[in-house]
Amino acid sequence: MTELTSEAVDREAARVLLLDDRDRLLLFGGFDPHVPEVHFWFTPGGGVEPGETLEECALRELREETGCSEAGLDGRLGGPVWTRTAVFSFEGEVIRSIETYFLARVAAWDVDTGGFTDLERRAVHTHRWWSLAELASTTETLFPTALPALLRDLLQDGVPARPVEVGA
Repeated sequence: MTELTSEAVDREAARVLLLDDRDRLLLFGGFDPHVPEVHFWFTPGGGVEPGETLEECALRELREETGCSEAGLDGRLGGPVWTRTAVFSFEGEVIRSIETYFLARVAAWDVDTGGFTDLERRAVHTHRWWSLAELASTTETLFPTALPALLRDLLQDGVPARPVEVGA
């Protein structure tokens, strides 16, 4: 496994907290194809492409990974609500992911992963909608790791005036 002290590749990313009409959060379950025994859950989103804004990236990733276009959302994206920088190894490469999280709401939504890239098809094995109670009680690995408390605060307090730094 690559040491995390190696030089990291910077990657700007937009992520989406997609909530349904019952305040359930969509998460993908996956793993690093180089370490398939380690499973974790994460929000839709991905890397910003050249010339793309963070919001454009978030909307594109949402469309590609869930089939949800802007028309399926209850209004525009909220936020940005959170930021974080995470350093991790993925497929043998050390990545410093500089992430900005947006909030989006949908009515009920049937997730369509037909727009997944080859890497996503290899690394993402499932998806599900999680209630706040399920997130708070799970022993599964979630990213960001404080996701249950962060989401609870966001649902109680609403979209912050400035994004909250949620740690590594």
